[in-house]
This record gives sequence, C-alpha cells and structure tokens, in this order.
Amino acid sequence: MSLDQLIENCKNNDTKAQGELYKLFSSKLFSVCLKYSRNYAEAEDNLQDAFLTIFNKIEQYKHKGSFEGWLKRITVNTVLQRYRNEKVFDIINENSVEDSEVEIEEETLSIDFLLQVIQELPDRYRLVFNLYVLDGYSHKDIAEMLSINVGTSKSNLARARQILKQNILDYKSAQSVQSL
Repeated sequence: MSLDQLIENCKNNDTKAQGELYKLFSSKLFSVCLKYSRNYAEAEDNLQDAFLTIFNKIEQYKHKGSFEGWLKRITVNTVLQRYRNEKVFDIINENSVEDSEVEIEEETLSIDFLLQVIQELPDRYRLVFNLYVLDGYSHKDIAEMLSINVGTSKSNLARARQILKQNILDYKSAQSVQSL
C-alpha cells in the first residue's frame, strides 16, 4: 500500500491503517519525543499522545510538503503542549542574557552520555536548548511556540549551555580521577 493510500485510509479511521502508520513512523517520532522528554518513560507517553493527535488531525494534512515533516511538527507541538501551561519559564530581562558556547572534545563523550545530560536539564532549559541547537529554530520561533518572550528563550539557552558545560567538565574530571 502506498503512503498516500495509507494516509487516506487513516483519514477514514481505518484502525489497520493507523497501526501500519504507527509501525512505519513510531521509531523516528520516538527519537523526537526522547529529545524533548525528561526520560524514556515520559517519551513513550509523549509518543502515544502524539499519535492520538496525529490521528485526530490527519484530515488536515493536504499532501503538501513532506508527510514525515508534518508528523514531526505535530509531535514536537504535542510534547511542548505539556509544558506550555506549566510555569517552567523564568521571565528575564533581555539585557541580562550572557550567551556562552560549549566546546566538546569528541573523543571522550558518547551520544548516550550527551543525551542523558540534556535530558537531565530542567524543562525550561532542555526545551529551549533542543529547539535552538538541535532543531535550528530561532529565538523568535521558540518564543512563539512556548508562549515566552525572546529574552527568556535566550536566557534559558545560555543557562542550559552553562549547566551542560559544567556537567561535562564534572564528568571529564571524574574520568580523569578514575584513570589514575
């Protein structure tokens, strides 16, 4: 069955087609959920919520642009919806933002470690960091998506980078001590 036919069948609430669509895209969308979630279990819950939203809104897909891109956008928005109503974002004066870059030496850090330290960030920092650094959204876009101001987005990104840098330095320091 072609992807277009699968989409049309899902629009008609065909549960078999919905199951096929889930099998086809769940692993890719799970990686999106994992990026924005605190942990694996929350990512699983977010994936289920995202698919419920996808199936409820699939009739809105008009076959313009990438279907996978549409799915990812729905997934990101579904995950972010969890945080929009929570008061996880600090209101910051835009002039107090200090941005810093984190330099990472590739040879010592695994992807699993990096994912872990990103997931351990407080919600407000993790969400902004992922949207800006990993997905390439602008601070203006992030501010609109999360209902915060641009200064808050910039501040939360700077703080996320500081925390990540400190966690990486602590990890490297611990690795150095162990190798002695």
